Amino acid sequence: MASLRALLGVVLCSLMVSASEILPQADFDLQGVAGKWYLTGVCSNFKWFVCRKANMKSGTVMVEPTEDGSLKVASSHPLDTCWKIETLATKTDVPGKFTFSIPFTGFVTEMRVVDGKPDEYGLNHYINTGRNETFVENKLYGRSLDLSAEVKEKFNQLCLQTGILPENIVHLPKTEECPLECFV
Repeated sequence: MASLRALLGVVLCSLMVSASEILPQADFDLQGVAGKWYLTGVCSNFKWFVCRKANMKSGTVMVEPTEDGSLKVASSHPLDTCWKIETLATKTDVPGKFTFSIPFTGFVTEMRVVDGKPDEYGLNHYINTGRNETFVENKLYGRSLDLSAEVKEKFNQLCLQTGILPENIVHLPKTEECPLECFV
């Protein structure tokens, strides 16, 4: 019986794709990601997320490519007040792969743009390392808050492929945007 369980464990582990095997989109277009996006889905097994996922809502993200090929990213999420984060996602040698850190989190993040259509949706994969741990998360962005069932299923499959438990896949409820002055 123990041998059967061990074999089953090996088989299940071999079916999961490691985070390092999630590649950026082959035809990544830096200018195509520019502009306004809505965060509509998040998945992660990270304890912070699991404890707060029930209260999360959709957010707004503004992306601006820089001259050197990096991305200025400003995101806001309505909580009790407008919560805003700005960061510079620095380009790497691989198109569609960026790195950044948000100082108060203690994590360095590798971001990979893995799928999308510039006028419809984007799927990003994140590997977060810091505080003696590493965790992955995936995010679904849309040019609108209403994405097709097909796009939502692509997101679900990416989450499962990267080892996220089904109960930790969240399609965020729509909410009012934070005021534009949040982005100033």
